[in-house]
Amino acid sequence: MTGGVQTLRERLHERALFEGFAKMGICAPDAVPHIADRLNTFVEEGRHGQMQWMAERMHWRGNPAELWAEAKSVIMLAEPYSPMHDPLEVLKHPERAAISVYAQNRDYHDAVKKRLKRVGRWLIEQEADTQIKVFVDTAPVMEKPLGGAAGLGWQGKHTNLVSNELGNWFFLGAIFTTVDFDKDEAGIDHCGSCRACLDICPTNAFPAPYQLDARKCISYLTIEHKGPVDLELREMMGNRIYGCDDCLAVCPWNKFAVEAKDTIYHAREELKAPKLAELAQLDDATFRTFFSKSPIKRIGRNQFIRNVLYAIGNSADSTLLEIALGLEADDDSTVSDAATWAVGKLRGT
Repeated sequence: MTGGVQTLRERLHERALFEGFAKMGICAPDAVPHIADRLNTFVEEGRHGQMQWMAERMHWRGNPAELWAEAKSVIMLAEPYSPMHDPLEVLKHPERAAISVYAQNRDYHDAVKKRLKRVGRWLIEQEADTQIKVFVDTAPVMEKPLGGAAGLGWQGKHTNLVSNELGNWFFLGAIFTTVDFDKDEAGIDHCGSCRACLDICPTNAFPAPYQLDARKCISYLTIEHKGPVDLELREMMGNRIYGCDDCLAVCPWNKFAVEAKDTIYHAREELKAPKLAELAQLDDATFRTFFSKSPIKRIGRNQFIRNVLYAIGNSADSTLLEIALGLEADDDSTVSDAATWAVGKLRGT
């Protein structure tokens, strides 16, 4: 501030906080030149699995400056969704389903994008010639490296962004703009010798610190992977049916996590630890209704039931045998395969 008059950047920060974001940082579109080589290696080694969208438009994903040549700044914003309960507690109850915290209520994409657009419109009102583009996890934008470059935090050993002010329970949004703002210093890595996130991973999906093999990640397996999951990985999935929070939940920086301001991020009671027996009964219509406005809806009933059946097979709960038997004749071959596997597990064959 100079002479008591706030700069545009200072007023932008105030506006971002007013709209519900917890932290803001700004970097240049070309602030992450290292990610192109890392992305190329990731894809060349096949660690992206079936996520072909990662291999497409890599020139944009690897170099945000090429996404929109006129952009002079990238405004990165963090929105917390910190859980108000222990997300690992449900893992002690194998007859119930573990759903990732971020998916226990409404889809965050819509909420964050609306907030970004409000901040962006405000900026345009202040600077008549300003142009903006907003992104929330749906375009070829590497939000986590950009968030690190903008000083929101650093990419931890689990590859997620960590903040010494927010922990690691937060969503990221990006506003590309033609305004040439002063840039922030990049975040400094504070992981030290900690290995908590690496050691807890059920499938050993981290070949090394700061590296992820998505093909073994339960979040990938339950959400992105189509068709049957490899046999050796099914048991490791336990009762996790949509996503996995293990590496996030054990991060010691979560002692600084802040509560989500928006109630849409507060877990629906029926999704904190739902019974596998009830979820397995969902047909396509009831699935769509039950998960209306939820990110879970996008994977579809068949893939969801596949995941539920793997959890049933891992439950050692003989009362679930009849449900698995009933799904062996399901019209979807992946569901029937999962049901047969679950039956075999529960019978010990």
